[in-house]
Amino acid sequence: MFKKIISVVMAVMMLAGACVGFSSCTTDDETGKGMSESPLAAPELSKDFEVSEDFKIGFIFLHDENSTYDKNFIDAATRVKEALGLSDSQVIFKKNVPETNDCYVAAKDLASQGCDIVFANSFGHEQYMIQAAKEFPDVQFCHATGTRAHTEGLSNYHNAFASIYQGRYLAGIAAGMKLNEMIEKGEIKAEEAVMGYVGAFTYAEVISGFTSFYLGAKSVCPSVTMKVQYTGAWYDEALEREAANALMANGCVLISQHADSMGAPSACEVKGVPNVSYNGSTYDACPETFIVSSSINWAPYFMYIIKCFNTDTEIAADWCGGIEEGSVVLSGINQDAAAEGTIEAINDAVAKFKDGTLHVFDVSKDNYILKDGQKITSYMADVNTDADNTPDTEVIKDGYFDESGARSAPYFNILIDGIENVNTKF
Repeated sequence: MFKKIISVVMAVMMLAGACVGFSSCTTDDETGKGMSESPLAAPELSKDFEVSEDFKIGFIFLHDENSTYDKNFIDAATRVKEALGLSDSQVIFKKNVPETNDCYVAAKDLASQGCDIVFANSFGHEQYMIQAAKEFPDVQFCHATGTRAHTEGLSNYHNAFASIYQGRYLAGIAAGMKLNEMIEKGEIKAEEAVMGYVGAFTYAEVISGFTSFYLGAKSVCPSVTMKVQYTGAWYDEALEREAANALMANGCVLISQHADSMGAPSACEVKGVPNVSYNGSTYDACPETFIVSSSINWAPYFMYIIKCFNTDTEIAADWCGGIEEGSVVLSGINQDAAAEGTIEAINDAVAKFKDGTLHVFDVSKDNYILKDGQKITSYMADVNTDADNTPDTEVIKDGYFDESGARSAPYFNILIDGIENVNTKF
C-alpha cells in the first residue's frame, strides 16, 4: 500500500510520467509482463525538404507540460524541431496562454518576432488567432480543434484535427476485452459492465470521443453501458479525481477520460479500478490499473505545414490526419492489466481501418448505434458553427456518420442509447 501511495503522489507531481512515448515502454521483471510494444506507434520522422535558414515557427499552448494535453503538443513540436534540425531561435514556445485576449497578444508578438507560422492548440484560442491572422496577412496562422477556417475564407488561417475517434475506438476495444475478462472471472455480471467517463465539457469533441470509445467496447462486449460525468474544465485535477471517484461509487467498474490531468488515473490506481488514459501512457504512475492510451500525434501536421511553407505550397483550410498519416497512435499495452487477446483484437481492428472495412459510426448495423431505440438514418450537423448552432450539413453517408469529413473538428454530438449523462450543466 505504501508503494502504491508513493506511486500516486509521483503521478500528481509528474503527471504523465516518463513513459509517455508512443512506441514502447517495456518492463519485464518478476512482478509481471509490463508494457508491450505499441500496436499503433508514431512513425519515424524523415526530412524530404529544405528549411530556409530564416524560417521561424511559434507555438501557443494553453498550459505547460503539467497538462497531458499540452505535453502531447510540446513533445510533438520538439520531435519535429529535432528531425528538421531547427535551432532554438527558429522554434518559439509560449506556454500557459489562456483563452482570452492574451492569445491575440501572444500571436501578435510571435508574428512581430518574425515567425512565418503561428500555431495555437486550444479551441478557445480561435477568435484571437483569426484576429491576428487579419492583422498579419503574410503570416500563416494554424489552429488545432477550431471550426471556422472553412467559413472565414482567410488564405492565412487554417484548422487541423485528427481522426482520434479511431484511436478512442481501439482503446474502447481494450476496455471491452477487460470487461469480458471480469465477467468470465465472475467479478461482475454482464449487466454490471458499466464504464465511467470523465468529460470536460458537453462539446462535440468530447461527445465524439466518448461515443467512439463506447462503441469500441460494445463491439466486443455487447452488454456494456456507460455513464459520463463532466467537470466543466479541461484541466482540473481535483475535479477530475472527484468525478472519477463519483463514477466508481455509482457502479462504474472501468474509467476513461477526456480531461487533461492525472486526477482520474490516480483515483483508479488507489481503488484498483482499470483505467484507459488519454494523451499518453500513465503506466509508470499507475502500473496496476493502466491498460492503454490513445493520442493524437501532432508531428505529422507540424511537418506538413512547415513543408508547405518552405515549398510554397498552400496549407489546407481544414486538415485531418488518421491512422494512415500516423496522426492517431496508441501507447503500449499494460500486459499485467489488459485482458488476454487485447493486442490481437486491436491489431485486427487496425487492419480493418486501413482497408476501409471498419467505420466507427456505422449506422447500418443492427442494435449498434441507436437513439431512443431507433437507427439513425439521417442527421444534419452544425458544421458551419453559426451563433445559433443551426444544423446545416447532412453527414450520414454510405451507411455511416462521416465524422470530420465536412471539416476537421468533430461534430458528432448525439447522445446514443447505452450512454447516460450524469450531469449536463457544462
